[in-house]
Amino acid sequence: MTATYFLVRHAAHDNVGNFLAGRAAGITLGEAGRAQVQRLGQRLRRGDIDAIYTSPRERTLETAEGIASACGLALPQTDAALDEVNFGDWSGKTFEVLNDDPRWRRWNTTRSLTRTPGGETMLDVQTRIFGLMETLASGGNDRRIALVSHADVIKAAVSHVLGLPIDAWPRFDIAPASVTTVVIGDWGAKVMTLNEVTF
Repeated sequence: MTATYFLVRHAAHDNVGNFLAGRAAGITLGEAGRAQVQRLGQRLRRGDIDAIYTSPRERTLETAEGIASACGLALPQTDAALDEVNFGDWSGKTFEVLNDDPRWRRWNTTRSLTRTPGGETMLDVQTRIFGLMETLASGGNDRRIALVSHADVIKAAVSHVLGLPIDAWPRFDIAPASVTTVVIGDWGAKVMTLNEVTF
């Protein structure tokens, strides 16, 4: 049993880096993001993928649908395990506002011990994403699956595979429209590529 996963962070919306999008509704791709989706589609067409699963957020759905179109695949399936971190009351707030919140500062120093206000912990996120990956891997040998999700969700999966503590999240980047490749087999799991960005 072997499965190859292409962990794709959604392409850029117009305000990446200005506010915490989280699970707020109505956040769609901007012009730059739509161009990134075209490049992602070309990149993943070479990956000979069998299926695409996506977070239910608009920006991930748009990214996944563009990849599916480029690869000649059926529409992607949504799965809550790929959803953005449930940031609770923080969703939609600017980083300027969040930086004044001591809970936000604690979240960014010890995520292993912190729950978002009205939301979840990063260990919750890690459990759901890797649980989905294990389930999909059991569906047949040599599957090649694109999972379109969010930076922190992908970081949680990568940290698990590499045996890193969840608090190691700042040590590597997951850029918009990047691809991280993970292979899972009966022998375990390994990261093949990390944060591959197609220009």
